[in-house]
Amino acid sequence: MEFFIGNPFSTPVGQLIEHATSSSLPSEDWGLNMEICDIVSETEEGPKDAVRAIKKRILGNRNFKEVMMTLSVLEACVKNCGHKFHIYVSTRDFVENVLVQTILPKNNAPVVLQDRVLSMIQAWSDAFRSSPDLTGVVTVYEDLRRKGVEFPVTELNGCSPIHTPNRTIESASPVTARTESHSITSSQPQNTETPITLSPQQMKTLKTELEVVRNNISVMSDMMSQMEPASLEPSDTELLQQLYSMTKDMQGRMVELIPRLSDEKLTEQLLCANDDVNTTFAQYHRLEANSNTNLIDLGTSNQSKAANGAHSTISQSAVTTLSNQMAGLSKLRFCLYF
Repeated sequence: MEFFIGNPFSTPVGQLIEHATSSSLPSEDWGLNMEICDIVSETEEGPKDAVRAIKKRILGNRNFKEVMMTLSVLEACVKNCGHKFHIYVSTRDFVENVLVQTILPKNNAPVVLQDRVLSMIQAWSDAFRSSPDLTGVVTVYEDLRRKGVEFPVTELNGCSPIHTPNRTIESASPVTARTESHSITSSQPQNTETPITLSPQQMKTLKTELEVVRNNISVMSDMMSQMEPASLEPSDTELLQQLYSMTKDMQGRMVELIPRLSDEKLTEQLLCANDDVNTTFAQYHRLEANSNTNLIDLGTSNQSKAANGAHSTISQSAVTTLSNQMAGLSKLRFCLYF
């Protein structure tokens, strides 16, 4: 087929998607993801070329890290690009034969990947339900529910709307329009202060904290994907609680900063990071609810059970990461006050 239509990674946006979803990257490059969104929004062939590259990266790919990073690109495009892109990804063909195909039992996809795909389908179904030309995903969602598929529990107040304002809106500043469209939390402060332009040092500090946030949620997701609610180990739950508390604190500072930034691309990065944090926290709360007890209580328990190999490996790595992060955390604060 590529002989007739070309390699999906040969187009400008396809090349960026191939790079942004490479397993050689330590984590998502949100600056690159936002650059992809710009091309999709501003070029005629952008939406079609991006969808072809996303399909190529997902279908048949057994490298689940690359699949997860591709889903990050896909989510960013859905939230930041327009109707033309939505038409391509909301079709029954795309949702059923790309997204659902990825999490079929035969592919042994990790739980975190299954939850993410199902959450995306659920969110798109809700967002596109009233648009007649975008209801393919609604059909797939309802079919899956009829078949007994259990979708992750979502908190509606914590979800970001799919539809975002056009980049050419003149009635509001880019930061204000973008921030309002994402509705991070119901208690988000209004942008009543003068927009902030960060110095190079402040930008470096902010990017360092962003990396800490991404590392925290990555460790949390890896751990939770291998945990069984009925047999949680005290050492694992204690670490999860530490990661949760630290990330929750950092998320609060991040949310305060978003409406004050004058850099639109940086605002996009913070919004996407906040979405990822909310997704990880939802998974954490489901694990807590399914364990029939509180993770905080488990984490402070004096019981000493032998942890299994998978948990021990992840926990040891996570402990090292967490220790390094906490050592420098007192020096890192989002630049809210000048």
